[in-house]
Amino acid sequence: MSQSQNQPASADADPGIVIVDHGSRREESNALLLDVVGMFRRLTDYQIIEPAHMELAEPTIATAFGRCVDQGARTVVVHPYFLLPGRHWDQDIPRLTAEAATQHPGVQFLVTAPLGLHESMAQIMDERIRHCLACAHGQVAPCELCAAQGRAQCRLRGG
Repeated sequence: MSQSQNQPASADADPGIVIVDHGSRREESNALLLDVVGMFRRLTDYQIIEPAHMELAEPTIATAFGRCVDQGARTVVVHPYFLLPGRHWDQDIPRLTAEAATQHPGVQFLVTAPLGLHESMAQIMDERIRHCLACAHGQVAPCELCAAQGRAQCRLRGG
C-alpha cells in the first residue's frame, strides 16, 4: 500500500473517507464508483472508505457519512470524484455534507478539492490516449471501461 507524502495533520488515526460522484440513472455508471472505491481501498492505508452519489442514486452522502461514523470515524473526509470545480463542489456537496454532519454531533468533516489540475492527471490522460490509439490500431484490447460497456469507443472514424 502506498502512502501520500502529505500526511494528515490531525491525530485522527482513522478518518472516514467518502468518495462521492454525481450519481446517475444508469446503474452501470453508478457501479463504476464501486470499482473506484475498491481500487482506492487496495492502494491506500485508509480503513474506512465509503462510496456516495450526490444525487439520483444510493448511497447518499448522508448514508455514507453515517456508515463512516458507525465504523468509528470522528473525522469524515468527503472527496468529490469530479475533474473540475463547479457548483456541485462549491455548494451542493458541502451543503449535503453539513446536513449529514448534523446527525452526528462531535464529528468533524472536510470536503476536499476535486481531482482538478494535477500533474498526475496529465500522465493519466497520456496513458489513456496512447492506449486508445493502440486499441484503434488493433495493437491492444479495449480498456477496462470499454470492455465493461461491451463496446469500444476507440475506433478511428471518418477519413
